[in-house]
Amino acid sequence: MAVRVIEVAPFDLAVFGATGDLAHRKLLPALYHRDLDGQLPAEARVIACSRRDMGDKAYRDWAEASVREHVTDIDEAVLKRFIERISYVAVDAASDAGWTDLAKRLGERSDVVRAFYLAVSPDFFGSICERIGSHGLVTDQTRVVIEKPIGKDGTSAKKLNETIGGVFREDQIFRIDHYLGKETVQNLMALRFANALFEPLWNAAHIDHVQITVAESLGVEGRAGYYDTAGALRDMVQNHILQLLCLVAMEPPESMDADSVRDEKLKVLKALKPMDAEAVERLTVRGQYRAGASAGGAVAGYLEELEKPSSDTETFVAIKAEIANWRWAGVPFYLRTGKRLASRVSEIVVQFRPIPHSIFDTEAGSISANRLVIRLQPNEGVRMQVMIKDPGPGGMRLRQVPLDMSFAEAFKVRNPDAYERLIMDVIRGNQTLFMRRDEVDAAWAWIDPILESWSSLKEPPKGYTSGTWGPSASIALVERDGRTWFEDLI
Repeated sequence: MAVRVIEVAPFDLAVFGATGDLAHRKLLPALYHRDLDGQLPAEARVIACSRRDMGDKAYRDWAEASVREHVTDIDEAVLKRFIERISYVAVDAASDAGWTDLAKRLGERSDVVRAFYLAVSPDFFGSICERIGSHGLVTDQTRVVIEKPIGKDGTSAKKLNETIGGVFREDQIFRIDHYLGKETVQNLMALRFANALFEPLWNAAHIDHVQITVAESLGVEGRAGYYDTAGALRDMVQNHILQLLCLVAMEPPESMDADSVRDEKLKVLKALKPMDAEAVERLTVRGQYRAGASAGGAVAGYLEELEKPSSDTETFVAIKAEIANWRWAGVPFYLRTGKRLASRVSEIVVQFRPIPHSIFDTEAGSISANRLVIRLQPNEGVRMQVMIKDPGPGGMRLRQVPLDMSFAEAFKVRNPDAYERLIMDVIRGNQTLFMRRDEVDAAWAWIDPILESWSSLKEPPKGYTSGTWGPSASIALVERDGRTWFEDLI
């Protein structure tokens, strides 16, 4: 099956933090793949920006090594072409050093799309944007890409957005959440709004509950310093998981226009039932991994990796959330995320209600309710659990089977990384998959009371053994409602 590729307009993409991990693992391989598919015009340039004292050749060698490490089946001619697009400018995000050189490089072409990708610590977002403005680098076709996290709470997020908004118009600001670029997330929209099958059932009358799991088998690795100031709630729930919840729960937008989609997501965030101190104690669980085992053998606990005797930072969060509107009243949304869990998986499970009456006798067996499973990673796909008759003679025997669609098997094409889609959307100026400022504010308005309550409760995170599915309290959170986490699907 051929994939239609539409070339984008000529552009200059200036990547700050160009020698960092994100550029190494994601951005450079993503851009190479877009070049491989013929999407980059001949005039497209990548300008790498970092504090390191490197020239064009040294950085090109580094970039080539990054692509070779993270891409299989290299096309040597395309790789050569891609590497030749790249140049390097030494720029200090915290001072004016190097900015004149960057301005000169960009000034060679002021009439093309100009994008600044800030693949740096959030501490530098404001200062970089201010210098972009003060050095006259903003044109009508300029965009800026901001990685998460956007602030540490609502107050700091608002201050940061005001700083960035003082330089760029809102339509020039792209707050990136790579989960929204995943193929399966896009297919969630298609499933809901391009089929007559699901939307009539997509409400409290037919859906019992929803589970959203974003689980990682790795620990904090080299991010321990950052992670201890953030924690799982800020790092994953405030952005990734709440965005997934919005796509599951939102009303049909008027169109796929960016603001139509984001208007409906905003309504969901504003409809989340607020969490007071009593609700936080009853409806949230936070945990911290201890030493245990993974597929690679024994692993250290969080404190050992952090090299500190104690920390109240959570590496696991489970929350029972509810949406106070007509469509979802009474339907719990169980959210969980954590590090050092039993496996790496991101999955949305929509559990439908049981049938109201069975016409079958007891010999046919029990009837399980239908279940829609949307897997984001790994092995992206969609699975529907349905009841059928067990083949063979001897009467009616029922069993549950999956109607399974693996994207890799169904389409026989390489599944593009989320960053490939999102970077190209930035160049096109399409903000549909990016967060608007009021979405960020509304997400923090729901998250802040949880953070404040945890702080006032002064209760340390519950320990859980690495390689398990988190603290036992997270199991109790679901099972006291007569439900269970669907780990058998993972």
